[in-house]
Order: sequence, then C-alpha cells, then structure tokens
Amino acid sequence: MASRLNPYISFNGNAREAMEFYQGILGGNLTVSTFGEFGDKDVPYANQIMHAQLESDAGYTLMASDTPPGMAYHPGDNIAISLSGDDGDRLRGYWEKLTEGGTVGVPLEKQMWGDEFGALKDRFGVNWMVNIAGS
Repeated sequence: MASRLNPYISFNGNAREAMEFYQGILGGNLTVSTFGEFGDKDVPYANQIMHAQLESDAGYTLMASDTPPGMAYHPGDNIAISLSGDDGDRLRGYWEKLTEGGTVGVPLEKQMWGDEFGALKDRFGVNWMVNIAGS
C-alpha cells in the first residue's frame, strides 16, 4: 500500500453511529472493531469502537474510534474533512446529506475563486468543507 493521508476522528461513545452515517452518505465498506474484541469483554465500554475504517466507493478513507476511559475527549475546531473534485452532482449529494442535523457555516455556492464551496459542522460536531471545481 502507498502512503496516504486521511482524517482520524475521535468520538465520545457514538463512533459507530457516526461511521454508519458517513457510510450511508459516501458508500463503501465499513470495518469496525470494539474494545471488547481486543480486551475484556465485561468492561462497560466493551461495545464501543476501538477502531473503525470506512473505505468509500470513491476512494475516500475515514478512520475513527471512541475515546477510551482515562483519555480526555476534546472535540475541536482544529480539523475539517475536505471533499473536493469536479463531480458536482456527487459532491452536492454528499453536502445535502451532511447538512441533515448539522449547521451550515458557509452555504455551498459559487465563490470569488470560481468554484462552488461550502463549509458545515455535521450533527456529530465534525467540520466539513466541500469544494466543486470550476462550477
């Protein structure tokens, strides 16, 4: 496998729900491993996600986990997931689904640089940017 760069998102007990939501939007194959599968099956967090990976039909990769007990959880505004390209219909479809229950910061519309661009925070508090080239 070649090197790749992809987002890794930490959640506070709802990683499975979030990753299934993203799979519903992006399609593809979702693999999930719980803390219980790799440790004590009787701990209260056994069913939480130790690692999840979504390989989308379009070649996108998202990874995520629930924050285990003893580690601090600080959802932040220091990460955004960027979806970009020239397939306007596909990217607009992603945008519409991501806005469900989320908050739009910048509406998806033509910008001064000539592309369509929008930014939002989804219902899980994750920031997304969508850029449609040359729209």
